[in-house]
Amino acid sequence: MKKTFFLAVLAVLAVAGVSWAAGEDLLIDDFEIAVTGGPDGTVDFGSGNGSNVEVTEAVDIKNTGNKSLKVVYDAAPGGYIYVSRGSGLDAKNANWSIDPKDIKWEEYKAISFYVYGTDSKGSIAFDIKDNGGEIWRFVVQDDFKGWKRVVCNFDKFMVRDDWQPESADKNGQLDFPIKIFQFEPLSESKGTLYFDTVELVKQ
Repeated sequence: MKKTFFLAVLAVLAVAGVSWAAGEDLLIDDFEIAVTGGPDGTVDFGSGNGSNVEVTEAVDIKNTGNKSLKVVYDAAPGGYIYVSRGSGLDAKNANWSIDPKDIKWEEYKAISFYVYGTDSKGSIAFDIKDNGGEIWRFVVQDDFKGWKRVVCNFDKFMVRDDWQPESADKNGQLDFPIKIFQFEPLSESKGTLYFDTVELVKQ
């Protein structure tokens, strides 16, 4: 009887297209938010030195749920852009759906996100800030069209060498918990990108 029930459950999962291993990765952000900036904002974003960025929510192009994060940008030579979510940001409501300190980081080997590419041939930096305030970088090429999952193994991140916060410990070691992730289209490029479904990937 138990065997019959187990097989029936497997059949239902198969028909529904559900993987038996589903749910192993941990969703930390899916941008199901009303996007606002400033001190009370839900996203910490800005630009400077000739670069410009506009960040809004999108309902027409999304990977999961009802919304994605829409980033319209113009990345000028020598300029900078940041679009961040996490804890300890200037935008006090930009927290993930789960507190970083409640995550068992040792169970995960990577962080992933979905990006809607336009084959612009531009570069997108994906930064994370560790527990010591040090910023680490993973660079992705926009050489595709439509949604793509980008998996960033923790051992493939490099310490950002062009800038670090004065308060960072600068010890060259990725210290968990990670507290912030950040998107930055790199110069010289211009266009629109959509981001969605940020997850931690199991070991």
